[in-house]
Amino acid sequence: MRSDVEKDIYWMHRALELAARGIAVSSPNPAVGCVILDRAEQVIGEGWHEYDLVDHAEVIALREAGQHATSYGTDNRLFGGTAYVTLEPCNHVGRTGPCTQALIGAGIKRVVAATVDPNPNVAGHGMEALQAAGVQTSLGVCQAEARRINEGFARWSQHKRPLVLMKVAMTLDGRIAPPAGQHSAREPYWITSEAARAAVQPLRWQADAALTGVDTVLADDPMLTDRSGLRRRRPLLRVVLDSALRMPLDAKMVKSANNDVLIFTVSKDEAKIRELTGRGVRVEALPAEAPAPGERSSATGLQAARVPLGRVLDRLGEEGILTLLTETGTRLNTALLACGLVDRVHLFVSPQIMGSDAVPAFRGLANAIMMPGMEVERYGNDLGLSALLRDPWPKVSEPGTGNRE
Repeated sequence: MRSDVEKDIYWMHRALELAARGIAVSSPNPAVGCVILDRAEQVIGEGWHEYDLVDHAEVIALREAGQHATSYGTDNRLFGGTAYVTLEPCNHVGRTGPCTQALIGAGIKRVVAATVDPNPNVAGHGMEALQAAGVQTSLGVCQAEARRINEGFARWSQHKRPLVLMKVAMTLDGRIAPPAGQHSAREPYWITSEAARAAVQPLRWQADAALTGVDTVLADDPMLTDRSGLRRRRPLLRVVLDSALRMPLDAKMVKSANNDVLIFTVSKDEAKIRELTGRGVRVEALPAEAPAPGERSSATGLQAARVPLGRVLDRLGEEGILTLLTETGTRLNTALLACGLVDRVHLFVSPQIMGSDAVPAFRGLANAIMMPGMEVERYGNDLGLSALLRDPWPKVSEPGTGNRE
């Protein structure tokens, strides 16, 4: 027989499985799952959130139980039941009414939430509202797992910027491409195995946008598409940083663009901008950022103004991008880390050594980047190394607020 703690963990794991069904279809809201048990501890309702279907996981679970978010009598199966939800129920009116009131009105006796809502600005505290109505509450069951699912939502809801997930495929000696002259321009060069490359697709599926630099486009001519085959609510936004607008008009991304390719530049080349926009590419010019001392453009060998990385993240946040996957070269990898903009790193490491003449993954970092809590996976002979560099969740876990619209 399971203890009360074991039962809470068991049912929260089920709620987390449901929440995972909302990945890529709930953004810009969080992915949330809910399980409802009756007094006899039998499952009577389950639900997860999809943005286009409007209703939150709790309301969907209540509806599956054959109920409505209004007043109920003591003879229904919901009265005295327990709700397991992966994120604190909301307590405000957005696109829907408060989930707290739906649970209270249904006669739910106990609510177990995995984690608080990370947004500090929304009025009303979900757990506090439940407690005030006499509902028993428990917070923090499977918190780490629940927070992992919604790291992007946590970053965006507090700072209106996406979570930055840096992906790098490299050799044991930290190289991402062979020496100059040993690789044909605009042809892909695979560092890692097919198994490791397949593991990149779920990362793209979970992201709202993927970012690369024009140097990578010129070297590899990538499509940068989500080929996971899994459901997603909106197309993966493909973002290119191109300060001098060197993007070839016959690049694969340009030829496949359908308002899902966004180039950030500091160039004022109106003719090139018209050519790109005429092909379905969005182009946004930003104020130039001064280059770092000694930094040189790979295009001219001279110092060149840079696209401001912080402003790029601000703009993507304004578009409701919760998670940004970066697949960039030496300069942007280094710049993103040096500016402290990377939240999570995922390295795919191939057991080969290229030597110092090959292209490095990073160059010239002033300080070492520590990767605590490293997670390790195997993809054939390749390794996957993942670590959280910046925790996007609030440092103080107090009863939080709802931010789902």
